[in-house]
Amino acid sequence: MAPRRIHLVRHAQGYHNLGIEYWNLPDPLLTDHGKQQCLGLRQSFAAMPPVDLVVSSPLRRAIYTGLEGFSDVERQGRRLMALPDLQEISSLPCDVGSSVRDLRVEMEGQGLPVDLSLVGESWREKTGRFAPTQEKISARCEDLRHWLHARPEKEIVVVSHGCLLHFLTEDWEDGCMYEGTGWRNAEFRTYEFNTAGRLQLQETRESRRRRRSGWPPTGAEQEAMRDRVLQGWAQQGYPILSERDPKL
Repeated sequence: MAPRRIHLVRHAQGYHNLGIEYWNLPDPLLTDHGKQQCLGLRQSFAAMPPVDLVVSSPLRRAIYTGLEGFSDVERQGRRLMALPDLQEISSLPCDVGSSVRDLRVEMEGQGLPVDLSLVGESWREKTGRFAPTQEKISARCEDLRHWLHARPEKEIVVVSHGCLLHFLTEDWEDGCMYEGTGWRNAEFRTYEFNTAGRLQLQETRESRRRRRSGWPPTGAEQEAMRDRVLQGWAQQGYPILSERDPKL
């Protein structure tokens, strides 16, 4: 039996990606360039096996990346599944989602195949499970890995955000290459599960070759890189606090 593969995608360019001065935009949409990136994503993914499931952050830039980058889902009569745990990690206005009511009105008004059944009204409150702290983010990413591993589908696309993808993959290489991430807009990487010990996502050799990356760092090297990346994000204006921080 072929192993389950998870194709992780960072959303295409949103208006907040135009500069830090746009981070106050609430739940921004894709730019025209971002829409073109979705077309490029669709073309670059054409050589991959058929997708069984597309799961997305409920933030609009991620939803539209999933719909426009993987339009075959709609043609096959299936729906994109919105999953709150995939939302971006900060409490900046650009990372706070729209209400479920507004999302439903927008998606149904355009006849878009989006399943919002797992999105509750509290998903946009950056408290509790969705608090922007290192501990809470790591915990929900652990749950995400188990959720994906339990799915019956074999080829799963997950559309999320730059910071969240580092926590989900536990890969911190080049984490400050862009603002708050080492992932390009509309970039996809492919992973399989490593079940030897704690459940982890492991990038495939083909995926690393595709992005011209060499051997993966060791666990100790990743931990050291994580600390440097989190410090770098804070300098970029994207601080990730710890629950041990006296400021909380």
